[in-house]
Amino acid sequence: MAQHVEPAEHPAYPVGLRLAGRRVVVLGGGTVAQRRLPALIAAGADITLISPSATPSVEAMAETGEITWVRRRYEDGDLAEAWYALVATTDAAANAAASAEAERARVWCVRSDDAEAATAWTPATGRGAGVTVAVLTGHDPRRSAAVRDAVLEGLRDGSLAAPAQRARTPFVALVGGGPGDPDLITVRGRRLLAEADVVIADRLGPRDLLDELPPHVEVIDAAKIPYGRFMAQEAINNALIEHAKAGKSVVRLKGGDPFVFGRGMEEAQALAAEGIACTVVPGISSSISVPGAAGIPVTHRGVAHEFTVVSGHVAPDDPRSLVDWASLAKLTGTLVILMGVDKIGKIAEALVAHGKAPDTPLALVQEGTTATQRRVDATLATVAEVVKAEEVRPPAVIVIGPVVAEGPDKLTR
Repeated sequence: MAQHVEPAEHPAYPVGLRLAGRRVVVLGGGTVAQRRLPALIAAGADITLISPSATPSVEAMAETGEITWVRRRYEDGDLAEAWYALVATTDAAANAAASAEAERARVWCVRSDDAEAATAWTPATGRGAGVTVAVLTGHDPRRSAAVRDAVLEGLRDGSLAAPAQRARTPFVALVGGGPGDPDLITVRGRRLLAEADVVIADRLGPRDLLDELPPHVEVIDAAKIPYGRFMAQEAINNALIEHAKAGKSVVRLKGGDPFVFGRGMEEAQALAAEGIACTVVPGISSSISVPGAAGIPVTHRGVAHEFTVVSGHVAPDDPRSLVDWASLAKLTGTLVILMGVDKIGKIAEALVAHGKAPDTPLALVQEGTTATQRRVDATLATVAEVVKAEEVRPPAVIVIGPVVAEGPDKLTR
């Protein structure tokens, strides 16, 4: 006599649904719908939301025409002609009735309140490096999300080796590396680094990221390019052009943002003159990130309604200076100076001479966002002496204004 054996739970069969132009019905306009709708919209689905109410974010999707909102409760027949349904109301009876209709009509149905009663599950999904990652771990959504995040992080930072099998098109990218902490580069910047054949790096770029590059990648220190008869920037431009014409994928890794005192436009123009297109990847500028890491907001309600960023590499009395220091002295907001440590004495004198109060607070943040970050406080009247006594050295961001006195005593990084 054969013995009945209870089968083990069958795993879900993974599949990618192509919903572009196909009817999808979402029941319930709460936070579940708010989380799921953007992906359905991105998939091109023809979405009908049935719910008497909705969160402000979901309502905005209806107002912009991304979804059609029927403002009532679920009724039998609402799933007619649907390819996919998401049931996410707070009415258990309505959820059960909709689930039963989906079963009869053979519509794949996700239920937020009862996964066992659903015919489909929503995986933890993410996209990065041209790949869509979807993870299902049965009844453990937190583990699904953790696995997804681990895979995406590996793809983005290059630690998960998954080379594309199709030939890829070489590229040139001007990448802003951020203020120094390697975790503050953008996701796109990190992905392009992982795909590069050649990296031309600035001294102020996030150096720790260079250690993560595969052995075949050629790393060129821009500060050590043999200039010969060329100016430094011209030599860097020539290196970009040379490697690009050789068919290499080239990343110009710069500190901060390429277009904030980074001479990125000069490099883009040089490439364009040779018929070479480049991608610009913005970076977090040290002008706002470094003060923030030191507990200084560049704007603060009731204190500063604007901030101005200037270069301090040329002293105010130098005929090459393009900065209107007289006008800056009259501003009531925050003044952020980059590349001005060795000129700060003359800068302070000029600001005071044009009417800025000598006791205006000032802070210098050296090597901001890195493990060696330090903050030194002074005033316009004392800064020249303080910089000398404290041996403040570049790179350092200088913040001038009442915001220096705001903020908590300690911040964690």
